Amino acid sequence: MGKKKWSETGNPNRDISEFLNELADYEKNITRNIYKSNAYRKAAVTLEKLEKRVESAEDAKALPGIGAKISQKIGEFLQTGKVAKLEKIRGDESTSAIQELTRVSGIGPAHAKSLYDRGIHSIDDLRKNQDGLTEHQKIGLRYLESFEKRIPREEVGLLEARVVDELNQFDPDYQAVACGSYRRGLPTSGDIDVLVCHNSYQSSAKKPPKLLARLVEHLRKVGLVTDVMSLGESKFAGVCRLDESHPHRRMDIRVLPQDQFFCGLLYFTGSDLFNQSMRAHALQQNMTLSEYALRPIGCTGVPGEPLPVESERDVFDWLGLPYWEPHKRNGPLGK
Repeated sequence: MGKKKWSETGNPNRDISEFLNELADYEKNITRNIYKSNAYRKAAVTLEKLEKRVESAEDAKALPGIGAKISQKIGEFLQTGKVAKLEKIRGDESTSAIQELTRVSGIGPAHAKSLYDRGIHSIDDLRKNQDGLTEHQKIGLRYLESFEKRIPREEVGLLEARVVDELNQFDPDYQAVACGSYRRGLPTSGDIDVLVCHNSYQSSAKKPPKLLARLVEHLRKVGLVTDVMSLGESKFAGVCRLDESHPHRRMDIRVLPQDQFFCGLLYFTGSDLFNQSMRAHALQQNMTLSEYALRPIGCTGVPGEPLPVESERDVFDWLGLPYWEPHKRNGPLGK
């Protein structure tokens, strides 16, 4: 790994975030240490939202969510342009191959290992041996390089506006919001997460209406959705493209009942650290918070009926908290 000029990456800490994400992938796919993987990933997100360059290990350690060990690796990278642990990982053939194969959407560590055992050691090998791949994996392979490009905030905003505009023309009772890192104000996103509800759909419905299938069919007809990886009653995973001048992008769409929409909006906006601290605070208030509902906990310890929530602010009000704007949710409460 050579040093990159940060001015060429569009983000002052992009090169640091990239090696942290590579270590996160290693811990997730090879050692299966989700705790370490999450720590690297969260450190990468913290650095990505900074507007100035981190210059030392001490600078990094002063940031929320970055501990001593990760800050040491950042310091090592800043001094040498390399990280010894990562160089060792890259030097191991099987580890390197599994890491490379899991770049493809839909291919997990176990499948990557079986591919490796069959003699498929690279993306090029995989492109020549696609017989055993699912449609999801074939799509992931087809658009691999596009999916790995970060999506500028402006482009996510244009995609969100296009989805909203198409929905308004198709059926004005739909509501759609782009969530995740985009809603938290970060400069780039890995994919587009859209949360959708419809005025006719409540959680009391015995069976969800075919809202998502209708929506995806319309977005395909108008050319915004180009490929379908999976489509269920409440979740779509696929590919979209703003126009021919833009890359193909990964898009997830979730449909929630109207009465669960704002708890879902809070949850899918994130961040993970913020959600964890919100759930912990809810428990301190004898309530339980999920992506579906906020419920009081009775004297028997059993959650009661969902409290009425008609906005994100309602959740904060019920919990006795001031409203936190989405751009302040990249860390835990109080940070």
